[in-house]
Amino acid sequence: MCLAVPGQILDIKGDDPLLRSGRVSFGGAIREVNLGCVPEARVGDYVLVHVGLALSVVDPAEAEATFRYLRAMGDLDGLDPSPPP
Repeated sequence: MCLAVPGQILDIKGDDPLLRSGRVSFGGAIREVNLGCVPEARVGDYVLVHVGLALSVVDPAEAEATFRYLRAMGDLDGLDPSPPP
């Protein structure tokens, strides 16, 4: 099953709305994410991410609730908290 996972934007790179990317924290695991579909997203916002692409901006309470459910199901067990090289 494929899931979209919420994460918090730590920083944003790029000025072109279609090519923007950012570092996003998923409960401590930090990944580079394409922000082209969420031009309204800002540092500190939570975004719903699927396969490296932010699909929408989500409410912080909704993001935390989703993380609780994913942890309870064990779906975050394989998420390595160390950043990629």
